[in-house]
Amino acid sequence: MSPATASLHRILIVDDDRAQRSLLETFLQSHGYPTQCAATGEAALQLLEEGKYAMMISDVRMPGMSGLETLRRVRQKHPDLPVLLVTAFADIRSAVTAMRDGAVNYLAKPIDLDELIVTVRKATRAPVSALAAPAAEAQIPPDVITSSPLMTAVFRDAAVIAPSDSRVLLTGESGVGKEVVADLIHAWSPRAAGPLVKINCAAIPENLLESELFGHEKGSFTGATQQRIGRFEEAHGGTLLLDEIGELPMALQAKLLRVIHDGTFRRIGSARDIRTDTRVLAATNRDLEGEIAAGKFREDLFYRLNVIEIHIPPLRERPEDILPLATHFIGIFSRQKPRFSATVVTGLTRYRWPGNVRELKNAMERAALLSRGEIVLPEHLPARIMAATAEAPAGDAAEASRLEEIERDAILKALKKNGYNRTETAKELAISRRALTYKLLRMREQGLPVDPPAAS
Repeated sequence: MSPATASLHRILIVDDDRAQRSLLETFLQSHGYPTQCAATGEAALQLLEEGKYAMMISDVRMPGMSGLETLRRVRQKHPDLPVLLVTAFADIRSAVTAMRDGAVNYLAKPIDLDELIVTVRKATRAPVSALAAPAAEAQIPPDVITSSPLMTAVFRDAAVIAPSDSRVLLTGESGVGKEVVADLIHAWSPRAAGPLVKINCAAIPENLLESELFGHEKGSFTGATQQRIGRFEEAHGGTLLLDEIGELPMALQAKLLRVIHDGTFRRIGSARDIRTDTRVLAATNRDLEGEIAAGKFREDLFYRLNVIEIHIPPLRERPEDILPLATHFIGIFSRQKPRFSATVVTGLTRYRWPGNVRELKNAMERAALLSRGEIVLPEHLPARIMAATAEAPAGDAAEASRLEEIERDAILKALKKNGYNRTETAKELAISRRALTYKLLRMREQGLPVDPPAAS
């Protein structure tokens, strides 16, 4: 890209959260947009006086000058500059105010990256050919098996955000593979040479969890016979995965919030602050927004952890992965790599897999043992799985097809009505934004018009 083109498409990112700035900068640069960052509205206004920008992306809630006030000040001196506002505290009043004051759009955190890049391209009026090509996706290791477009999209997002220091919240049912995605984010990041430390917040008794996370000094409590290094110290220079974060007690949530906010903590029994340089990934199978409403999870911690959310779909929503994963697992547990009978294939693909990939792996371990390396028959699998081979009623396929068509029509109608804004579309359809995202991915694969029409 020439210097003139770079200047033409430069984007100013304004956010007091370093992780959020890192995410936006990494993502936009991977799509060829040069960027400049500011931590405050005041700093952003100064940068706008010193240089030209194609667009400004600003957080709404910042200490000092808010994003809304920054927008109003920008409009006074730079009336034609496109401004996109993002916030973790999305509400209709702020959205109306932002659009009235000249924002081109209003996105809620965690940001939908697909929606973000569509908005940026539309606001800057930049043809894709005028920008550098997006960075090549990282190579998926051979032991990570997928044929599903949904999981391909998950790995694509992981590859895009891995080079940043952004915090990531991995969501999805138990057994879907959240830890696998965490492993890839670390492996594809500049921290790959550092440690990847994992802790399951649900597996450690509450009275021991604080010591596990932050460590303790000798003599700080009964049984503390020597100093202990906590997981945050252990992960210094690398990545810490907090699995089952929804199980973290409220008292520890406040201490975790401090570490995330300023990078410091204290061992139990110590009066000295310790600084840690650790990227935090969190994973949960709980609905944390529901936990917040129930008073069981801190809202401020949720938004700090949820700079970017990656939702891993359940196995039943990615049936393309069932047989490749089953073949992979059976090969791990049996050197003879037995093949599946036709009846077994039918059962595997029809079963709903409530335990997801973990349940499939356990079933293949059983099958490898009972089949003795030969052909896998129905009796080698748990009865609940083989019950799925029962003949489906003749009208099921037609009814399913009709319901899918009704759903597709409703989504397309709502998308158009809401100007292709996914957040508003999801609200109208009464589904989560991430559920809508995965439905749109499938519809795009089918060639349906799920993206806004190109500007003429």
